[in-house]
Amino acid sequence: MSLDRLPALPELALRWRGGVIEFPLHHMRGGTSTGLVIWERYAPTDRARREELLRHLMGLPLENERRGNRQITGLGRGAPTSNKVFFADLESDGAGGVRMVSTLAQLAADKAAIDWSVNCGNMSAALPLWALDTGLAGMQAPGQFDIEIRNTNTGAIVGSRMRLGVHGAAATAEIPGVDGAFPAVDLFLHHPGGAKTGRLLPTGRPLDRVAGHDVSCVDVAVPMVIARAADFGKTATEPPAELDADQDFKAALREIWVAAGLLIGLANRDGTKMTAGQLAHSETVPKVCIVGPPRGTGHISVRYFTPQAAHGSMAVTGGCCLAAATLIEGSIAHEQARGLALPSGDFAETCVDIENPAGILAATVEARRGADGLLVRKAAYQRSAQTLLRGHVPLYRASPDLVAELEQIIDGAVELAA
Repeated sequence: MSLDRLPALPELALRWRGGVIEFPLHHMRGGTSTGLVIWERYAPTDRARREELLRHLMGLPLENERRGNRQITGLGRGAPTSNKVFFADLESDGAGGVRMVSTLAQLAADKAAIDWSVNCGNMSAALPLWALDTGLAGMQAPGQFDIEIRNTNTGAIVGSRMRLGVHGAAATAEIPGVDGAFPAVDLFLHHPGGAKTGRLLPTGRPLDRVAGHDVSCVDVAVPMVIARAADFGKTATEPPAELDADQDFKAALREIWVAAGLLIGLANRDGTKMTAGQLAHSETVPKVCIVGPPRGTGHISVRYFTPQAAHGSMAVTGGCCLAAATLIEGSIAHEQARGLALPSGDFAETCVDIENPAGILAATVEARRGADGLLVRKAAYQRSAQTLLRGHVPLYRASPDLVAELEQIIDGAVELAA
């Protein structure tokens, strides 16, 4: 197979049109997040040029910050959950098969800076659908499409599964926060404990005192700081906008995530420890949430922050982390949860229903209790995904350096085709 064009979409390639380079991409939804999926082979290899490309595509400031930026020149939608870009391709899995490899760029509407430090469990659900749509991968068995996804940001490998029917139509699912049924994607996180810090409990304790508050620092799929809603005069049932508007509360929350981030030693991609200033302005780590007892049929209620803004539902990686935390004796999540039994000495699945602004996120944790505490073998969740559009974006303001690098990619593809 020639790899200079996408097998099922050969027309979706870099091109000149009307004197402007046009960039090919998929605009997609995964779970409750939206963003772009880009074939790695069409992207600049130079980091500076790659980041410039993202600013053009998503409508970010080309440098520094611009408060109140509405992203009207690009495809971003303002909220962090709609400012995500995946670069994706296939690679050998080392066992004679293939798997996907993905790199996430997390953007903020008003900042030129781009965060490369985390993965996104919601947007990851778009990747298998993208692989099928482009023709880069297909079913290995009738009616089922399984493929692993290796994320370069975190090193995590996620299993994914879609079920396909007549003419390749995908089985559908409805999830909280999304109106209607769309292609269903099951995602499995294998050995997710310590994904970022190397330890399920980064401090070695289920409970710490940080910035004057009791918190639990837990790292399952993503590092998260969990606090009692009642300690802030909250219930973990408030509308997200109400929480974001409470400046005193947000200031206290920021103190907590900064202090906790320093305590657990969160690091930048180059291995250097994050400073208090970097943590205060981080769009991605650590995640932070406030929890309380459930009000409905769930096991725990939560309001989740990215950390800068309250989430409209619940990120699935954060949901897997919180679900695991409810099974850790002595943690705030376990204290606030209702109707859950602690794991035994044998691996078993526990379903944890998490009440959030969009409904209930159902997460499944496969874990057992060991001599050194909880051992998490797997965390699983179901999402839905859809292709919003596939096509080209003209790069009207591309710098000469970016144009030159993209021209090299176009020329290389032409040479291969010849």
